[in-house]
Amino acid sequence: MIREAGDPDGPVLFMLHGWGYDSLATWHRTIEPLADHFRLVLMDQRNHGGTARVRGSFSVDDLADDAAGVIDALELGPVTVVGYSMGGMVAQALTRRYPGKVTRLVLGATAALPISDRRLAARAVFALGRAIGRLSLLEWARGMHRYLLANKAVDREHSRWLWETLLDRDVTLSFETGAAVWHFDSRSWVSGLTVPALIVIPTADQLVAPRSQRELAQLLPNSEVVELVGAKHEAVMTHGDELAKAIIEFAG
Repeated sequence: MIREAGDPDGPVLFMLHGWGYDSLATWHRTIEPLADHFRLVLMDQRNHGGTARVRGSFSVDDLADDAAGVIDALELGPVTVVGYSMGGMVAQALTRRYPGKVTRLVLGATAALPISDRRLAARAVFALGRAIGRLSLLEWARGMHRYLLANKAVDREHSRWLWETLLDRDVTLSFETGAAVWHFDSRSWVSGLTVPALIVIPTADQLVAPRSQRELAQLLPNSEVVELVGAKHEAVMTHGDELAKAIIEFAG
């Protein structure tokens, strides 16, 4: 599924969301401020939102191929790619595999090796989460619903929409996506990406270590860094205005 907003004749921002939330949930706080400056093309990645559920394992490279296909189908030409969390991994792979399609990168809350510590423990947690989700998706959804509302990632007036969004998932397929994230490691090749890049780091990120995000900035030869001080991994929702401002200054 593709969503569009903003000036149809403006410069394109091709926006890739993270694991677990579709493009609207991820970008709902940034769409309005960015739409005054760009044509926004928001893609629901496979197994998320309105895009097809695909059985079987896949890699971040496969997600990059999906994104390249959308860019071609919409005849977007070279674009600025904005990737958040998993979307930032896909953006790296897209730039490597299809360098002519990307002019700039905005990478938020992401890394070259996103799961850098206790990798086996993380894999065990994924397996446990998958098993629990198969038994009852409601428990996970209730926890995330409370957390996102309490942290003002989503306004309480949109509580019902958030609840329905959290329930719109196939647990098995969701964790196939998690496996792709677990295997991602761009450290051996990301320094070959020479397009201008903006790295946006939530300094209190509890899922992708800020030091790993800074390592990505060091590896990219043509990058600059903006820090969202005190922000957690859900900064795309809680600090949407600050993120949008950084994107406008970089790509506007």
